[in-house]
Formats: sequence, C-alpha cells, structure tokens
Amino acid sequence: MISLVSAVIAVTGAVFTAGIGFWWQSRLKSVERQDYMSRYRDSLLWVAFDLQSRIYNILFGHVIDRETSGSAFMQELLIEGTDRQAKYARFSTAYVFAEYLGWAEIFRRDIQFLDLGKNDRNRKVLLCLANISRTLSSARIPGISYRLFRADQRAIGELMIADDSNPGNRWCLGYAEFTRKILQDDELREWTEELFEHIDRAARHPDEATERLLRLQYQLVELVDRLDPDRVRFPAAERTRFPSTRLLAELEPYQVGQLGTPQQGPSE
Repeated sequence: MISLVSAVIAVTGAVFTAGIGFWWQSRLKSVERQDYMSRYRDSLLWVAFDLQSRIYNILFGHVIDRETSGSAFMQELLIEGTDRQAKYARFSTAYVFAEYLGWAEIFRRDIQFLDLGKNDRNRKVLLCLANISRTLSSARIPGISYRLFRADQRAIGELMIADDSNPGNRWCLGYAEFTRKILQDDELREWTEELFEHIDRAARHPDEATERLLRLQYQLVELVDRLDPDRVRFPAAERTRFPSTRLLAELEPYQVGQLGTPQQGPSE
C-alpha cells in the first residue's frame, strides 16, 4: 500500500514537474518572440519614418521649385549644389529607400520563422508593407520615376541584410557600409543602379515622380501609425501627410509658405 502511494506521488510529481517545465518553456518562447517583435517593430518604424520624412521633403522641394523662384532640397543639392552636396542627396536618398526595403524583407522573412503572422497587429503591418510594395511597382501610377519591380525590391532588400545576422537577430547595413559597397561591390551597385537613376531623373523632372511619391508618403505614415499607435516614438506633428495633389493645385503661389516646413527626420 505504501509503495502504491509512493508511486502515485512520484507520478504526480513527475507530471507536475513536466507541466511546469512545459509552461515555463512556452513562457520563455513567448517572451523571446515578444522581444524579437519589439526590436523588429522599432527598427521598421524608424526606417519607415526616415523614408516618409525624406519623401515629404522631396515633395516640399517640388512645390518650392514649381511655385516660387527659389529652389529647395533635390534641386538645390543635386542639380545646383557642389559635388559633395550632390553625392549626399543621391546616396542618402538611395539609402533610406534601400534600408526600408531591407527591413521590409527582414520582417517578411522572420515573421514566418518566428510564427508571428497570427497576430492581428502583425497582419495589418504586413498589409501595409504589401500596399507600399504595390505602389512602388505599379504601372498604373503616372510616371516611371521611383518605379521598382517587386523582385527588384526584394533583391535590394536581401543585399541590405548584414551577412553576419541570423533569423530572429537580423539587421541592415549602416550608411557608411552601404556607401562603401555601392562604390566597391558590383552586385549591390548593379541592383541599386536603377534606384539612383530614378533619383537623378526625378530631380530634373519632378512632376514624373509626384504621384507615386505622394502615395508612398501616405502609406508610410499609415505604417508608422500601425507600428506606433500610441505615438510614443513619434508625436502626431512629426507624421504629417503631405497635402494632396488636388489641394496643391488649388493653392495660390503665395500660399506655398503655408504648407509648413520640411520635416527634420533623423535621415536629414
């Protein structure tokens, strides 16, 4: 009888220990996934903010160039600026696009690896990424400037992922490394060549890029809203949607100054 009781106690203890162990392992995995997701969301948030900020300033410059006798941003730096200023305008603009594509690729890859696609918030983020990709590749939007086919978007994204990063712990090339590789790495230079051509063309023919850039800026702000709904990282004043094309057409030249000032994001 005593041996039977002892056996029952032993079995019960083993089951309890196994249950606690399973619960603890599940808890650790959940915390680990949340940590990954938090880190990835923050990184994607920053690159989305940087890119929308750069696009906002490009669009703002287009209005200044068209509606006033002055020049602003891409016109001022790339067309009329020094060689150093032109290089900055080209490389930094290419970088914020490429870095965004890199983190979008990381997010798509690792959300499957980490089994995070069931979360409603993550699904909405993925929908935003899909909409942005569609806008970049769409042939229905007037003008070819800043049009990148989806496979090309993903290729640039792949090359922007650091070689020594792993699933669940990835990161993108920094600006200095990106610049060095563009100058020395034939593969990255080849895949980004069209992006640089778009930057140059849009600086000289801004109207060809306006519609696509406007849609991208709106969609990127929506992505920022999804990633930072409580406005902890970026307050509402720093995530402004650029006035619509219809509204700009109604503005008198003297009203251009009422559009506000260029956004001063971290990429500027």
